[in-house]
Amino acid sequence: MKFYDCATAPSPRRVRIFLAEKGLALPTVQVDLRNGEQFMPAFRALNPDCTVPVLELDSGAAITDIIAICRYLEELHPEPALMGRSAEERALIECWVRRIEWDGIYAVQEAFRNAAPGLKGKALPGPLPLEQIPALAERGRLRLQHFFAWLDGRLADNAFVCGPNFTIADISAMVTVDFAARARLEPPAHLRHLQRWYREVSMRPSAKV
Repeated sequence: MKFYDCATAPSPRRVRIFLAEKGLALPTVQVDLRNGEQFMPAFRALNPDCTVPVLELDSGAAITDIIAICRYLEELHPEPALMGRSAEERALIECWVRRIEWDGIYAVQEAFRNAAPGLKGKALPGPLPLEQIPALAERGRLRLQHFFAWLDGRLADNAFVCGPNFTIADISAMVTVDFAARARLEPPAHLRHLQRWYREVSMRPSAKV
């Protein structure tokens, strides 16, 4: 296997944390997104969507979805279980992850990519040239504040997002908070349950990758 990464991008970091929690090390290729390496013919042949991360299998197949990559790795290396142990647990974790992606990660992306001066004409990742829409940046900021409030409530009675155990949902939520901080959209200090959880998960060795 070979892992295509970008050290400065939030999306592949979710997989890096997952790998670190599993104690796995994979041959890694850094893709320079800032200089447009993802649009070069060699990488386009691997992933026509021009996004990272990508997990290239020994068969030559390429997995380009974050959760699909993690699910594949969990099948090969089931311990520690980061995606649930029972059918019910796996389904609930998947529900929370999808909500974190939609209300959290995509909200930050919407706010950041529609406002950053360096991303004019690149409002979405990938090869399609799309102009920024300032109203979407504002909508992203509003969506993110709603997400932070939801996450704080979720953590009021739970050590982690899905209960007593650290899972892929916590990885996704932590990366969302860090991505938001880069965009100067930190969660409010009064959300004490979120702040407590974030302090704790940020101390895990995997959070440093």
